[in-house]
Amino acid sequence: MTSTYTYSYTRTHTATHLTDIILGAITDILADLGINMDRLRRDWVQNENAIKAWIEEGSLATVVLECHQPSGAVVPVIEFPVSYAASGDGNAEFTASRARLARFRAKLDRVPAGTTYKLLCTYNWPCSDQPGWGPGQRASIGGLRGITFGTLGSAPHASTGMRYYHN
Repeated sequence: MTSTYTYSYTRTHTATHLTDIILGAITDILADLGINMDRLRRDWVQNENAIKAWIEEGSLATVVLECHQPSGAVVPVIEFPVSYAASGDGNAEFTASRARLARFRAKLDRVPAGTTYKLLCTYNWPCSDQPGWGPGQRASIGGLRGITFGTLGSAPHASTGMRYYHN
């Protein structure tokens, strides 16, 4: 019984930690690009609760940030893939690479005024229903160049990285 409690407790902390890293990175990126974040602020708790729940249940594969330009182009596209460990290490550290993210943000391509964003998620298997989230269609990343920036954060049961797709 104790191991189940410890597992749940650590898995919950892992989900909270990685959700903070992902949503924090998205906030920083949108701010750097000059994209209006009113909707992100308004929906913060809803997004936070959904992403946290999906990480905790292991269903979340990737959080996707698409930037929709006034011309119709969807670029850049930034993915935050989540990788899960088969069994958690309760002694593993909770880490976040703020320096890596800062170096990445300095390399972002600029977007024109009026660019908006869309948040989507992909899943490893069917996920729990979450308020404010429903089916969506990802834009194609065909023809875009991709850069993998490695691990942004890790915890005992999972980690998250970042991929950046651009022209």
